[in-house]
Amino acid sequence: MPDKLIQPSEILSRRVLAIDDEEPNLLLLRSVLEREGYSDVHCLTDPKKAMQAYLDLEPDLVLLDLMMPEVDGFQLLEAFGRHDKVEEFRPVLVLTADTTLQARRRALALGAKDFVAKPFDVIEVALRISNLLETRILYERLRG
Repeated sequence: MPDKLIQPSEILSRRVLAIDDEEPNLLLLRSVLEREGYSDVHCLTDPKKAMQAYLDLEPDLVLLDLMMPEVDGFQLLEAFGRHDKVEEFRPVLVLTADTTLQARRRALALGAKDFVAKPFDVIEVALRISNLLETRILYERLRG
Protein backbone atom coordinates (compact mmCIF):
# COMPACT_ATOMS: atom_id res chain seq x y z
CA MET A 1 0.00 0.00 0.00
CA PRO A 2 1.45 3.44 -0.89
CA ASP A 3 2.34 6.01 1.72
CA LYS A 4 -0.23 8.60 2.59
CA LEU A 5 -0.27 11.65 0.35
CA ILE A 6 0.09 13.84 3.43
CA GLN A 7 1.85 12.73 6.58
CA PRO A 8 0.13 13.45 9.92
CA SER A 9 3.22 15.40 11.04
CA GLU A 10 2.70 17.80 8.12
CA ILE A 11 -0.84 18.56 9.31
CA LEU A 12 0.13 18.80 12.99
CA SER A 13 2.91 21.31 12.30
CA ARG A 14 0.49 23.83 10.81
CA ARG A 15 -0.39 27.12 12.54
CA VAL A 16 -3.86 27.45 14.04
CA LEU A 17 -5.39 30.70 15.31
CA ALA A 18 -8.42 30.41 17.61
CA ILE A 19 -10.49 33.56 18.25
CA ASP A 20 -13.18 33.51 20.93
CA ASP A 21 -14.02 36.09 23.59
CA GLU A 22 -14.73 33.31 26.13
CA GLU A 23 -11.53 32.06 27.76
CA PRO A 24 -13.00 28.62 28.70
CA ASN A 25 -13.76 27.97 25.02
CA LEU A 26 -10.17 28.75 24.07
CA LEU A 27 -8.82 26.55 26.85
CA LEU A 28 -10.95 23.67 25.54
CA LEU A 29 -9.81 24.24 21.94
CA ARG A 30 -6.17 24.49 22.99
CA SER A 31 -6.39 21.27 25.01
CA VAL A 32 -8.05 19.45 22.09
CA LEU A 33 -5.41 20.67 19.64
CA GLU A 34 -2.48 19.90 21.93
CA ARG A 35 -3.86 16.44 22.70
CA GLU A 36 -4.06 15.81 18.94
CA GLY A 37 -0.40 16.88 18.63
CA TYR A 38 -0.63 20.40 17.20
CA SER A 39 2.30 22.50 18.32
CA ASP A 40 1.68 25.94 16.74
CA VAL A 41 -1.58 27.05 18.38
CA HIS A 42 -2.41 30.69 19.06
CA CYS A 43 -5.46 31.83 21.06
CA LEU A 44 -6.99 35.28 21.20
CA THR A 45 -9.84 36.57 23.38
CA ASP A 46 -9.87 40.17 22.09
CA PRO A 47 -11.60 40.31 18.70
CA LYS A 48 -10.28 43.85 18.16
CA LYS A 49 -6.77 42.34 17.91
CA ALA A 50 -7.84 39.50 15.62
CA MET A 51 -7.13 41.16 12.27
CA GLN A 52 -3.59 42.11 13.27
CA ALA A 53 -2.97 38.60 14.61
CA TYR A 54 -4.29 37.19 11.33
CA LEU A 55 -1.87 39.34 9.34
CA ASP A 56 1.11 38.76 11.67
CA LEU A 57 0.69 35.01 12.19
CA GLU A 58 -0.55 34.05 8.71
CA PRO A 59 -2.37 31.04 10.20
CA ASP A 60 -3.10 27.95 8.14
CA LEU A 61 -6.51 27.68 9.80
CA VAL A 62 -8.70 30.01 11.86
CA LEU A 63 -11.19 28.79 14.46
CA LEU A 64 -13.68 31.61 14.86
CA ASP A 65 -16.54 32.42 17.21
CA LEU A 66 -19.31 34.56 15.72
CA MET A 67 -20.85 36.20 18.77
CA MET A 68 -18.23 38.52 20.27
CA PRO A 69 -18.43 42.09 21.57
CA GLU A 70 -17.37 45.10 19.48
CA VAL A 71 -16.07 43.07 16.52
CA ASP A 72 -18.09 39.96 15.70
CA GLY A 73 -17.08 36.95 13.67
CA PHE A 74 -18.98 38.12 10.60
CA GLN A 75 -16.96 41.36 10.52
CA LEU A 76 -13.75 39.36 10.90
CA LEU A 77 -14.72 37.00 8.07
CA GLU A 78 -15.23 40.03 5.81
CA ALA A 79 -11.90 41.54 6.87
CA PHE A 80 -10.02 38.26 6.37
CA GLY A 81 -11.53 37.95 2.90
CA ARG A 82 -10.33 41.43 1.94
CA HIS A 83 -6.75 40.56 2.92
CA ASP A 84 -6.46 37.06 1.47
CA LYS A 85 -4.87 36.66 -1.92
CA VAL A 86 -7.16 35.37 -4.65
CA GLU A 87 -5.07 32.22 -5.16
CA GLU A 88 -4.92 31.46 -1.44
CA PHE A 89 -6.96 28.90 0.48
CA ARG A 90 -6.94 29.80 4.17
CA PRO A 91 -9.87 28.01 5.79
CA VAL A 92 -11.99 29.37 8.63
CA LEU A 93 -13.95 26.97 10.83
CA VAL A 94 -16.77 28.76 12.63
CA LEU A 95 -17.59 27.48 16.12
CA THR A 96 -20.67 29.21 17.49
CA ALA A 97 -23.71 28.92 19.71
CA ASP A 98 -25.72 30.78 17.05
CA THR A 99 -27.17 27.81 15.20
CA THR A 100 -29.73 29.70 13.13
CA LEU A 101 -29.90 28.97 9.43
CA GLN A 102 -29.32 32.68 8.79
CA ALA A 103 -26.03 32.65 10.76
CA ARG A 104 -24.79 29.51 8.98
CA ARG A 105 -25.65 30.89 5.56
CA ARG A 106 -24.11 34.29 6.29
CA ALA A 107 -20.88 32.80 7.67
CA LEU A 108 -20.51 30.43 4.72
CA ALA A 109 -21.30 33.23 2.26
CA LEU A 110 -18.57 35.35 3.86
CA GLY A 111 -15.99 32.63 3.28
CA ALA A 112 -16.17 30.27 6.25
CA LYS A 113 -15.33 26.77 5.01
CA ASP A 114 -17.06 24.86 7.80
CA PHE A 115 -19.51 25.51 10.62
CA VAL A 116 -19.89 23.71 13.96
CA ALA A 117 -22.48 24.45 16.65
CA LYS A 118 -21.52 24.83 20.30
CA PRO A 119 -21.45 22.81 22.40
CA PHE A 120 -19.45 20.66 20.01
CA ASP A 121 -18.08 17.15 19.98
CA VAL A 122 -14.31 17.48 20.44
CA ILE A 123 -13.49 14.48 18.25
CA GLU A 124 -15.62 15.83 15.42
CA VAL A 125 -13.96 19.25 15.68
CA ALA A 126 -10.49 17.65 15.68
CA LEU A 127 -11.40 15.71 12.52
CA ARG A 128 -12.79 18.81 10.80
CA ILE A 129 -9.61 20.75 11.69
CA SER A 130 -7.43 17.99 10.26
CA ASN A 131 -9.55 17.80 7.09
CA LEU A 132 -9.38 21.56 6.49
CA LEU A 133 -5.62 21.62 7.02
CA GLU A 134 -5.21 18.66 4.67
CA THR A 135 -7.18 20.58 2.03
CA ARG A 136 -4.97 23.63 2.53
CA ILE A 137 -1.82 21.54 2.09
CA LEU A 138 -3.17 19.94 -1.09
CA TYR A 139 -4.17 23.36 -2.40
CA GLU A 140 -0.66 24.68 -1.75
CA ARG A 141 0.81 21.72 -3.63
CA LEU A 142 -1.45 22.38 -6.60
CA ARG A 143 -0.45 26.06 -6.59
CA GLY A 144 3.22 25.13 -6.30
